[in-house]
Amino acid sequence: MESQTTTTLIDTPGFSLAQQQYLQGFFAGVAQRGVIHFVGQTLSGQITNDPDSGLVNQAAEEAEPTWFGTPLSDLCKEERWKQEENSLDIWDKLVVHANEDKVPAPDDLFRFKFHGLFYVAPAQDSFMLRMRVPGGILSSHQLRGLAQMAADWGSGRADLTTRSNLQVREFQPKNIVNVLSKIQDLGMTSRGSGADNIRNITASPITGIDPHELYDVAPLADALNRYILNSRDMYGLPRKFNVAFDNGGSISVVADTNDIGFIAVEVKEGHGIPAGIYFRVLLSGITGHKQFATDCGLLLRPDQTVAVAAAMIRVFAERGDRTDRKKARLKYLIDKWGVEKFIAKTEKLLAFPLIRVPASACEPRKPIDRAGHIGVHAQSQPGLHYIGISIPVGRLPVDQMLALASIAETCGTGELRLTVWQNLIIPNISAAKLEAAKAAILAAGLAFEAGTVLSGTVACTGNKGCRFAATDTKTHAVALANLLDSRFNIVQPVNLHVTGCPHSCAQHYIGDIGLMGVKVSGEEGYQVVIGGGSDRDQAIGRELIPAIKFSDLPPVMEQLFHSYTTQRNPEESFLEFTRRHSITELQSFCATQELV
Repeated sequence: MESQTTTTLIDTPGFSLAQQQYLQGFFAGVAQRGVIHFVGQTLSGQITNDPDSGLVNQAAEEAEPTWFGTPLSDLCKEERWKQEENSLDIWDKLVVHANEDKVPAPDDLFRFKFHGLFYVAPAQDSFMLRMRVPGGILSSHQLRGLAQMAADWGSGRADLTTRSNLQVREFQPKNIVNVLSKIQDLGMTSRGSGADNIRNITASPITGIDPHELYDVAPLADALNRYILNSRDMYGLPRKFNVAFDNGGSISVVADTNDIGFIAVEVKEGHGIPAGIYFRVLLSGITGHKQFATDCGLLLRPDQTVAVAAAMIRVFAERGDRTDRKKARLKYLIDKWGVEKFIAKTEKLLAFPLIRVPASACEPRKPIDRAGHIGVHAQSQPGLHYIGISIPVGRLPVDQMLALASIAETCGTGELRLTVWQNLIIPNISAAKLEAAKAAILAAGLAFEAGTVLSGTVACTGNKGCRFAATDTKTHAVALANLLDSRFNIVQPVNLHVTGCPHSCAQHYIGDIGLMGVKVSGEEGYQVVIGGGSDRDQAIGRELIPAIKFSDLPPVMEQLFHSYTTQRNPEESFLEFTRRHSITELQSFCATQELV
């Protein structure tokens, strides 16, 4: 039999009606929430027992300390490490470890990443250093210094990354202070380039020299980078964070793969706002989780972008998940809240209002040149050119680093640009020096011709330098690309992305062909996806082969490319060819047989 609760007015002789109603409410509240022992003191010095007074309950049990609003007992171990000791304040530890030439304990291994130092055992019994190169813009002086550092203390080469950045590997613990001091002398830093921080700020690689750009975004990338370096609270994030600035020009910076992407757009008269150049804001790109950043409806003036980025990052820092690292990226906070709540929280931190304008009010983007980061191209400045140089899978030995620095100095203005495609650009070359620059590039053992598979190949570090990778990605990527280039005349660009694990540092889901390392019967192999792309070609690659040994992969890819080169429509790219066929049809093209 269900119990029934009846409410009756307390009828006690000697109590007024108001007193009876007060007691009735008090006992009803006790019944609902249990007895609350509350003692608070008002500003006038009176003592109250009202728990709804908003005062501190001086009779309460001591509350558990929190970290960004999360009880300490609920934090994941990395957050506990950050709470126990600020990772920016460990210079003395770095010196001790260098003096003793020893590897740190797990908690300090994590903290060292805040200084760009990664201990990469068991793949390599050494440290890797990751720099910050805001906007990917580097001087010849800096490249020379990095070459010297790599020769004196490291592996003898640098690795270009998919965030327009540089890594140098194989430093022993005894040299970590020398390395950090050296990059500071070069006017560079590695602070915040690893762990739960804002990674290298990327920008369109030919910004400022692009004849088709809408806005030079290099100053925006530099300003955000400086703001981060000067704001200690920008290093307190729940997880890593990526930001990109796209100039709206002829080369993409794959802004839609970032947590925040700012893309320059043009608005003409007739949309209720002054005509001009603005920025759209994309949120929550994380292609390793098969998600692109999407337009959140905002339209910003250029001078507002850095402030909005700072506010959005602060909201993420304050409210992101610190209990489960698998759910700690910005995507999961916005999945929980919705975009409008996230924008509303952001706006509360800003001294100016945000305007919402539909994307349809903006002019369509001009075509992106998929091969624009390779080859010789005219700049917006009359008489000047840039040369995009292919750096196979980003590996750049010391001698080539020095050669490129010399070419930039003698033929250009001493400036170099890094790209998200693991390639490199030398800008500001006059027509009179163009042939000399091309000859020097070839003499250095490098190439600048577009249209090969190798020039569009991207690969992560692989198991030679990363404990997560299942395969030797760089070796396999170069071997496969060279094979296809030797067998087929590829005119349209083809992007091959090879990553060693599901973290997808090489963004395999957005490649024309994407390979993800797996073990197959104990051997190194790959999952194969096909037809991925970004920007106007945006799509997550479809699975073509669940798992195949690398030793069996080259003939399968040969057969696929044979089908493409013999059956494609005129001027049809490999990407277009794969997208107009079903997976079943593409699998039939991969069936190995005697090639003609």
